Amino acid sequence: MKPNPPFEKPLLEVRQDEENTLNVILQGPADISTAPALIRQLSASVPPNQTIQQVKVDFARVTRLDDYGAMVVLRLVQILKLNHDQLSFVNLAPEHEKTLALVDFGQPDCRIPSHKSGNLIIRLGDATISVFQGGTLFVEFIGAMVFSLMRVLKRPQSFRANDAITYMKTTGVDALPVVGLISFLLGLIMAFMSSLQLSQFGANLYVASLVSLAMVSELGPIMTAIVVAGRSGSAYAAEISTMKISEEIDALVVMGFDPNLFLVLPRVVAAMVVVPILTVFAGIFAVAGGLVIGVLMLSLSPGAYIQQSLEALSLFEVMWGFSKSVVFALLIALTGCFRGLQARGGAAAVGSAATSAVVTSIFLIILFDSVFAIIRSYW
Repeated sequence: MKPNPPFEKPLLEVRQDEENTLNVILQGPADISTAPALIRQLSASVPPNQTIQQVKVDFARVTRLDDYGAMVVLRLVQILKLNHDQLSFVNLAPEHEKTLALVDFGQPDCRIPSHKSGNLIIRLGDATISVFQGGTLFVEFIGAMVFSLMRVLKRPQSFRANDAITYMKTTGVDALPVVGLISFLLGLIMAFMSSLQLSQFGANLYVASLVSLAMVSELGPIMTAIVVAGRSGSAYAAEISTMKISEEIDALVVMGFDPNLFLVLPRVVAAMVVVPILTVFAGIFAVAGGLVIGVLMLSLSPGAYIQQSLEALSLFEVMWGFSKSVVFALLIALTGCFRGLQARGGAAAVGSAATSAVVTSIFLIILFDSVFAIIRSYW
């Protein structure tokens, strides 16, 4: 005689009321050990979807729920061919809600109902509180980075120099063609547009001064930082958020590694080293773009254009743009790593972290550039 298969005792209860509503009550654990039996009982207990208009899944008696248990609910959706507005969950614990959020129930808009109010003022207040909470967490993250930096100063061998060199290549060397092309075109456009006005006064030579000053001290650092934020800042966030979701960072903590020292600090150092260098190249390529317009359209000699560009620039202008690029690099690296460490949920969280990192980085770049402009005006 064959032994009875395990978990054949009732693990769910199905009730149908007079309002064409089906109530599915799960009992006990809904995990990898009970999922096969639950699916068999669902197939046998759920009636054909001829009169069912609403299905409620009750989690009050569920003692444990993992991703296999969530797949059981997905199987219920497939059996009844439900729409997103026909499925609801009741007595759902927060930890069960997080587990169910990992499963796509086959409908684009099928999400766990939110208990938040739709009131505009309340949503605005929640968003404001979230911003302040995010700012507090970012300050805490910066404090943790300061402690990690102090550890490196005490024990320099703890710094992962090989990783930093790798990130220097991906952040700086690989980004040079894009930054160079954008800066060249931007310098060309600036020279062309300014020549339309300056040529009326016979001041063609000052096109070189305008392009060099604007690109070296202002537009060069900003454009380079925006390119790096979109290219490398998002990559930092995506890499770390993937490690966060797959629990690799938790494994590092269990093994005694500091995630900030292990993952964040090499990226921050790499960005702070290569972004200023990229900014210098951006200025050179921008001057080259203006040189093309100066020679082809303004009948200037290359020597005169380059000489005027060098005379317009001072050491202060060069160092001013250089110092801004260092601050922008720090903001980009910290923001990308911070958003990656904040990631929660499934695969969608990786994209959200990368998008949030880029948007936040660009906002901070513009904000701090405004602060630099105010400081310079009162210098």
